[in-house]
Amino acid sequence: MPLEATMIVVDNSETSRNGDYLPNRFSAQSEAVSLIFNAKTSSNPESAVGLMSMAGTGPKVLNTPTTNHGAVLAGLHETKIKGHIRLGTAISVAMLALHHRANKSQRQRIVVLICSELDTKFGDKNDTEKELIKLAKKCKKNNVSVDFVAFGDAVSDSSTKATLEKFVEAVGGTSGEGNYLAVIPPGPGLLSDSLITTPIVNVGGDAGAGGSGMEGVEASGGAGRFDEFGIDPAADPELAMALRMSMEEEQNRLERERRAREEEERRNADRMETITEEGQAGSGDNKDGTDSKQPRVEDDKPE
Repeated sequence: MPLEATMIVVDNSETSRNGDYLPNRFSAQSEAVSLIFNAKTSSNPESAVGLMSMAGTGPKVLNTPTTNHGAVLAGLHETKIKGHIRLGTAISVAMLALHHRANKSQRQRIVVLICSELDTKFGDKNDTEKELIKLAKKCKKNNVSVDFVAFGDAVSDSSTKATLEKFVEAVGGTSGEGNYLAVIPPGPGLLSDSLITTPIVNVGGDAGAGGSGMEGVEASGGAGRFDEFGIDPAADPELAMALRMSMEEEQNRLERERRAREEEERRNADRMETITEEGQAGSGDNKDGTDSKQPRVEDDKPE
């Protein structure tokens, strides 16, 4: 499986409050982030995942690439929903964060979750089609793969969808390796339910096929593949996610217990060492030179 450093870019704009995706767009992204994190780190334990937002006062790096799921969840919890997206600037910042990754052997990937339409009237000149295509060519030159998960307004607005398709094509989606646009329309299921069968998450699938739009979703080849729990994630994604999260919680619990045991053993060892030192100090001669041992009662001898 590929060794990757991945930066996930979330859409924390005002439109992410909309409830057309359960329970709302931002919460749907939170579940998708956990799904992507688990997929990347499970496929290769040396892979790392970072997190950043792209709205508000500007794009913000919440976590550099890490293997700590809790740190990523904490970054999501701290994210404020406000403002409008700055897609081009966010991708540029994500490229910079990946450039400074600790493990240079990791391949670079950016996964963008976008539920807003691109509109340059909000002041980001980098979100024009011309500038985004130029940025896509820069990503290709620097060997940075880019995936998009488009939903909400990014799906309903035809110009935004068309721009994302051109970006993926420019970065090498139609002939290169691992650049996808997954278009997720509104539906009764969770965003992660649809995402789990895409090549973005299904790293064991047809990873070199490339593609865009719904073709990227259909090319996943996820059906019939069984995970370490012996189930098909495509057939029952909720169960697969629940089992994986349960396994992680159990691993974290065992790790906490192990650390607690080590700490208790260390305290006991320190305590025994102190007792031993005190006993040795008390076994020496008294200050007046007499033997410090307690006197014995001698048996009376017959005269």
